Amino acid sequence: MIPDTHPVDNLLHPFDGHVPGISVLLIVDGNAQYARAIGKADLERNTAITIATNFRLASLTKQFTAAAVVRLAAQGALSFGDTIARFFESTPAFWRQITVHHLLTHTSGLPDYEDLIPPDTATQLHDHDVLALVRRVDTGYAAAGAAFRYSNTGYCLLALIVEQVAAQPFAAFLREQVFLPAGMHFTMAYEGDGNAIPRRAFGYSFRDGTFVRTDQSLTSATLGDGGVYSSTIDLERWDAALASDALFSEPWRAALFTPHVATPSGDSYGYGWFLTRIAGQRAAYHTGETIGFRTAIIRLLERRCTAIVLANRSEAEPLPIAQTLIQTALENGNAVERTGD
Repeated sequence: MIPDTHPVDNLLHPFDGHVPGISVLLIVDGNAQYARAIGKADLERNTAITIATNFRLASLTKQFTAAAVVRLAAQGALSFGDTIARFFESTPAFWRQITVHHLLTHTSGLPDYEDLIPPDTATQLHDHDVLALVRRVDTGYAAAGAAFRYSNTGYCLLALIVEQVAAQPFAAFLREQVFLPAGMHFTMAYEGDGNAIPRRAFGYSFRDGTFVRTDQSLTSATLGDGGVYSSTIDLERWDAALASDALFSEPWRAALFTPHVATPSGDSYGYGWFLTRIAGQRAAYHTGETIGFRTAIIRLLERRCTAIVLANRSEAEPLPIAQTLIQTALENGNAVERTGD
């Protein structure tokens, strides 16, 4: 058992032992102040989780999709005000009112593609399949820009836009233009069964008194909305890149964290990030949820303080753990503590 030396330690006990585990990291001023990697990445092979274990990020992926779009905008290859009809042929008329900005901020009015999947579908969907599904719908649930409604559809379409503008597969663009410049050498997008993820965790769910592998679903191969795998150590590098000009200059980084639209919860949404306030300080956060995985990240925007939590079980609740890490950092938190390397 891990010793109780930090306020978050007791929250991690359920992940200790021969069970699906968790990797957590607190970064303050660019330094790791707290890190734990416990439990198993693969129960069947008894593989332990480390800080280098890759988890499916689920919707934490959206911040990378947004960064890819912003990188292209910074290069002058597209504009946030471009209508999406520019990028896709044979689209419904109402798509001429939807812009890249609307996709980034979940205000496009496009239907959720998950609701359109035929019941007899047996193979994993890709972003092009999402396009085919939503292109058949003649009207949106609201006019473009009229309402915030969280949309995986929009981020799948953004991945296709990046592909078209960059003239290369989205996964390749992410690797070459986002991950490698950020120093994230082991982060990658999952493209299907033939796309092996190194050092990966498998997802599990607790059913009938035991953990059962539930690693993939019909939507596990869509990329723009949730297809990236990464580790806490690579996300530490991502956090550093967001505090530098590694990907784009400050005015473009600011676009990610500008409160473009209010959400029903009272927070705001930027580009790929929810925006809120914690102890009076501006903060950005996101969670990820898919079968077998739960993830969360919180960044304080007025100082270098970030909490990252990645778990490979459906029952995990990573956001409260991340919030506790941030709270302890604000209260004190000086000693660097790292295990599970």
